[in-house]
Amino acid sequence: MKKIAIYGKGGIGKSTTTSNISAAMASMGFTVMQIGCDPKADSTRNLMGKKIPTVLDTLRVNGDATLEELVALSNTNVLCVEAGGPVPGVGCAGRGIITAFEKLEELNAYEIYKPDIVLYDVLGDVVCGGFAMPIRGGYADEVYIVTSGEMMSLYAASNISYAVKNFEKRGYASLKGLILNSKNIENERMLVDKAADEIGIPVVYQIPRSYYVQDAEIDFKTVIEVFPESDMSEHYKNLAKLLLEDVK
Repeated sequence: MKKIAIYGKGGIGKSTTTSNISAAMASMGFTVMQIGCDPKADSTRNLMGKKIPTVLDTLRVNGDATLEELVALSNTNVLCVEAGGPVPGVGCAGRGIITAFEKLEELNAYEIYKPDIVLYDVLGDVVCGGFAMPIRGGYADEVYIVTSGEMMSLYAASNISYAVKNFEKRGYASLKGLILNSKNIENERMLVDKAADEIGIPVVYQIPRSYYVQDAEIDFKTVIEVFPESDMSEHYKNLAKLLLEDVK
C-alpha cells in the first residue's frame, strides 16, 4: 500500500487534482482510497457527485460508526472518506483529522478494503499538528504540493515544505515535489521553477488550464469520468502514473 499526501493552499485546485488522480488510478485497475482532510469536507464531492457524511459528523450524531457509514464508493470505483471538522467556531479542525484517522485504524479500514494506494487531500494554508498528521503520524510515504504561480500559493508551498522537511529528518514522509496547476498568469512556470529551486525540490508535473475541468465540475464530476478521451484526462492519467511508480 502506497500512501501519498497532497497538500496545497485552499482554492488552488488541490481537491480537483486529487480527485482526478484518484479516478485515473482506479481506471487503471488499482484500488484507491481518497481521504479528505479539510473541514469543508468537499474533497470527494466530484467523485461522489455530492457531499458525503463526514467521520466527525457521524460520530457526533451516532456516538460511534461502522466502516459502511464512513466509506463510500464512487461511480469511478474510488473509496471516499471525509474527515470533516468541528461545529464552526467550536473546537479544532486539526483534531478532527486525528480523530478520523484513529477511527479508520480502529475499524481496520486498510486491512478490510486493502487499497493499493491511499491519497490524503490536505488543506495547506495552516500546517498545525492535526493538518501535519499525514506527515508526522507515519500515515503518508510521500508528499506532493499543488501550487500555481500566484504569490500566496507559493508562500503556502514554502511553509508546507518546511514542515515536511522537519519531519523528514525523523524518518517520516518525504517531500517529492511540486505539481503546477496552471492559472495562466504571466511568467508562471518561471516563478514556480524559481520557488522549487529555493525549496530544493522539482516541479514534477504541469497541469494546463482547461475548460474541461469547469465543465465537469458543473455536474460535480471528474474530467476522467465525463471526458475520458480528452487531452486533459490524459494529463491526469500521466500524473497518476508518475505517482504510481513502485506500485505493482
